[in-house]
Amino acid sequence: MTKNVPELFGCMVFNEEVMRQRLPHEVFRSLLKTIEQGKEIDPSIADAVAEAMKNWAIEKGATHYTHWFQPLTGVTAEKHDSFLTPVGGGKVMMEFSGKALIKGESDASSFPSGGLRATFEARGYTAWDPASYAFVKDGTLFIPTAFCSYTGEALDTKTPLLRSMDALSNQGVRIIRLFGDQETKRINTTVGIEQEYFMIDKAMYEQRKDLIYAGRTLFGAPAPKGQELEDHYYGELKTRIHDYMADLDEALWRMGVPAKTKHNEGAPAQHELAPVFSTTNMAIDQNLLMMTYMKKIAEEHGLVCLLHEKPYASVAGSGKHNNWSIGTDSGKNLLKPGKTPAENKQFLLILAAVVKAVDDYQDLLRLSVAHPGNDHRLGGNEAPPAVISMFIGDDLQAVVDSIICGTDYKDKGRSKMNLGIPSVPTFTKDTTDRNRTSPFAFTGNKFEFRMPGSSQNMAMPNIVLNTIVAESFCQFADVLEKAEHFDEAVEKLIKETLTAHSRIIFNGNGYSEEWKREAARRGLLDLRTSVDAYQAFAAEKNIALFTRHGVMSEAEIRSRQEVMFENYAKLINIEAQTMVEMATRDILPAVNAYTAQVAAGATAKTSAIKGVNITMETDLINTLSDLVGEGYEALKVLKKADADARAQQAGEKMAVAFSQSVIPAMQRLREKVDAMEELTASDYWPLPTYGDMMFRI
Repeated sequence: MTKNVPELFGCMVFNEEVMRQRLPHEVFRSLLKTIEQGKEIDPSIADAVAEAMKNWAIEKGATHYTHWFQPLTGVTAEKHDSFLTPVGGGKVMMEFSGKALIKGESDASSFPSGGLRATFEARGYTAWDPASYAFVKDGTLFIPTAFCSYTGEALDTKTPLLRSMDALSNQGVRIIRLFGDQETKRINTTVGIEQEYFMIDKAMYEQRKDLIYAGRTLFGAPAPKGQELEDHYYGELKTRIHDYMADLDEALWRMGVPAKTKHNEGAPAQHELAPVFSTTNMAIDQNLLMMTYMKKIAEEHGLVCLLHEKPYASVAGSGKHNNWSIGTDSGKNLLKPGKTPAENKQFLLILAAVVKAVDDYQDLLRLSVAHPGNDHRLGGNEAPPAVISMFIGDDLQAVVDSIICGTDYKDKGRSKMNLGIPSVPTFTKDTTDRNRTSPFAFTGNKFEFRMPGSSQNMAMPNIVLNTIVAESFCQFADVLEKAEHFDEAVEKLIKETLTAHSRIIFNGNGYSEEWKREAARRGLLDLRTSVDAYQAFAAEKNIALFTRHGVMSEAEIRSRQEVMFENYAKLINIEAQTMVEMATRDILPAVNAYTAQVAAGATAKTSAIKGVNITMETDLINTLSDLVGEGYEALKVLKKADADARAQQAGEKMAVAFSQSVIPAMQRLREKVDAMEELTASDYWPLPTYGDMMFRI
């Protein structure tokens, strides 16, 4: 049946249109002002909003409400309370107060805090984020919130995100005021988050302990066919995947998530879903909701959605592309070059601010995407390298070069694309190509940050982007507000900044060996592992940055660094112990059984026929026996490395031990097991293979 998408879209969301219809006019205007301008909410309207929200939610089938928040676990959290209130006489009524809307309480002791909270200090608060719409899901009203401790420290990802948005707005308004804009009250960042993912048949998934416990295959020999032919990329959707995507679209549209684009990605069984841009905090909430529904809808189709950055070795991994832009509250895009970018001083100043920010804080941008899963992905199979650089394209590069060199810029104009086929219309080409090997690429009126991993909460990348650009804006405004001759000062500042930070701009192939050498020559940071990046978080300059703009206190920074180290160690420990269990209880016994069967067959043949040729059996037995022995030794090495790492002091020392000792031991065991897989009969091999998982959907 054809769906009425406009009527369907957002039907489960307490959005602006619903508020307009259900709230008293003055209450609606006050709440809208809070949302649009980032003003503090008027407590006097809370009861009216709560009553309208409750009545609407009950009409949608809700019996409970929850403050939906983002603790430092990488996922979301929720505690459900019913609207039910006893009124005596065995009767109840459905109530929801403004106090319950604005503030909730949750046990903060069991969530990661990096030392901000002691185990016995349990109280934590959730605080309503009115700029991200409430919604009804599974019979519950979900209210997006921030999460903080009893003493006020942020225990979540949303609180620093909202602070970073305010910081960029405050400093950005200073910049546009200098160019004569006296109307804009707020600068907003908008984000479009492209989400990559893999699909696998649920029955196969349930046979793989590594996928269940770790989200990725810890063993697995390559299939005869991978992505070499590029035939899966943008290919025809399989019926099962098409049906899944159709149901996913409908579910997301109901929740107000503007799912727009869907297609097959580069690797077999890999796909992508991209939404339309939203304000940053709302876009991140929607992406978290998107990941939830990807998993939920997959189960309804007998599938499992894999969001790990590298579920399969030797094929492309999955990331998120964070398309980030800056605009005014009236909708003007401040990253739009216009028809004459060389003459657009405001755009050039903002471009220079971003260039400076990326160069000054390479470590923070790398940190923002640091995750054990992403370490497997960065630098290969269409993911950008771990070295930060930015692509601006040939057209802007020519403008930048002319500024640095003091020469006239010659605009080549936008050419037409003519394919030489009369029936195919000509069209105007973009002014520059795209560079998929660049970590941070300008794509017309936005920057595409291509490094984040597919499983990540996108708060930290955007916290960093907002804050570092706010710092550039602040430094620029400090100079320009004191300038006697504004135009001259702007031109000088643009030239000095682009000259000083041009090393971060690279428009070539980020995969090439030449770029690795050139990046080192330029002095760009090469933080290859997540642990390397975590170590840079609490650098003095980074603490100064976040505290100066009120985004995070030093205690909040150090606590997050501690959580990062702890989570890294925990994740690698889970992977190591999963490998040990699979090798000990499943793989080595299976290979031994197969070797014994081959040996028994060889014995039977020699008994039946004197002098029969058993070269194949002998070679196979010897090779597998050697591999089993070597695998067993590698297993013992891994067990010891894991035990030694767990014996280290929790935090940085433990994370370093897992990175430097456990991961290499895991790789050695995998090499032996994968070699066994290639020689063991399929009837004996205890796991679905790469070919099974990627091609049989």
